[in-house]
Amino acid sequence: MTDTATSPEPVRFVSRADGVRLACRFAPGAGPLLLFLPGYQSDMEGSKAQALFAHARAAGRACLLLDYSGCGASEGAFEDGTLPIWRDDALTVLDALWPDGAFVPVGSSMGGWLALLVALARAERVAGLVGIAAAPDFTHWGASAEQVATLRRDGRLVEPSAYGGDSVMTLAFWESGEAHRLLEGEIALDVPVRLLQGQQDREVPWKIALRLAECLRSEAIQTILVKDGDHRLSRESDIALLLGTLDGLLETL
Repeated sequence: MTDTATSPEPVRFVSRADGVRLACRFAPGAGPLLLFLPGYQSDMEGSKAQALFAHARAAGRACLLLDYSGCGASEGAFEDGTLPIWRDDALTVLDALWPDGAFVPVGSSMGGWLALLVALARAERVAGLVGIAAAPDFTHWGASAEQVATLRRDGRLVEPSAYGGDSVMTLAFWESGEAHRLLEGEIALDVPVRLLQGQQDREVPWKIALRLAECLRSEAIQTILVKDGDHRLSRESDIALLLGTLDGLLETL
């Protein structure tokens, strides 16, 4: 893989216990480490991940990007992935490269769900959390009865993606999502949280962000609604908002 100008650190690999190699980029620096978690069928080469990495490096802050197994430059098959497998991929890379220090997960879409699960799994080390169109429980509120029936019948659901190509979901992934739903009770995190959500998002209804804020136990939560923002929130103004919001969060730690 060719490194971009914003990520001069070479891609490195961390091996899981089963030998699958997970691709990542790590910039050493001051903590807490920023851990970017991409969305479904996305990877660490996305514009938000790259902007965050460059911003962290310029500030001398530690930052970690990764590709889940079956995604980007990581080994494995995408359709073997489930929510807990990808959560554990993130934990494997985090524990290998930043084993003791505090960290702040920054999750986009499905990555926002994983950010919550990673934070809960390392509650003693998480210092804050940022969600960008965070989509916890999307297997529940985002799947129609017809789609679920197709998953149960065929074992997979293939639909055109709004971003080109096809979106593929397996029954195993859907079932794993249903087993890890978070929006039906208290989410036991007490750290500062910032939630960015576009109100023109056609994939994650903006009220999901409000529901998530309600479920989080923390009192230090800010939910920022971008009235003309879409799901990606990757315009120059959106990325500036993300970086400014993150800097503001870090100043409180």
